[in-house]
Amino acid sequence: MNNAVATPAPNTNTVFNEAQWLQVLFLLADTQTWLQQLQEGLIWQLPVKKQKKLLRQGWYLSAKVLAHILERHYYKVPRHPLTGKFTISIPQIVACIRDAYQQPPAPVPRSTHLQRVWDAGTPVGYDPAGNTVTTITVIATITGEIMTAFLGLMPSCSRPQAGRDPSEIM
Repeated sequence: MNNAVATPAPNTNTVFNEAQWLQVLFLLADTQTWLQQLQEGLIWQLPVKKQKKLLRQGWYLSAKVLAHILERHYYKVPRHPLTGKFTISIPQIVACIRDAYQQPPAPVPRSTHLQRVWDAGTPVGYDPAGNTVTTITVIATITGEIMTAFLGLMPSCSRPQAGRDPSEIM
């Protein structure tokens, strides 16, 4: 099964059909708005206090990113065995991500992203070596869009990891 997305061919048509183009634009905009509302509704369903803090412009957790975090780092998902795993519930993971916003952001080495490290004070999971961990690191863009979250601290790398997701290193 080929899951590749086809790249549209360059537009060789010199005639611009404005009416048709506007219809497609509005269809895409409406679809994007609808998907955004569905995504926010999904976050609101989580039994976590102050979910709104996860949906603000300066600290935004999307369904896609939450799925990425859970796929890689939730102990009930048997993928990525060499990464740290959260052993707390999904609402607790989301609450940790929400609470990490309170921490001062620090730059991620060799990246334009920022990291916030939050200590839960109690075990939240284990690192790749099997050690119990109480801290999580949340990586976000400078505008506050959360990119990933993982257990422990960002590993120090001796060589650049250009273009790599920080959670891939964990």
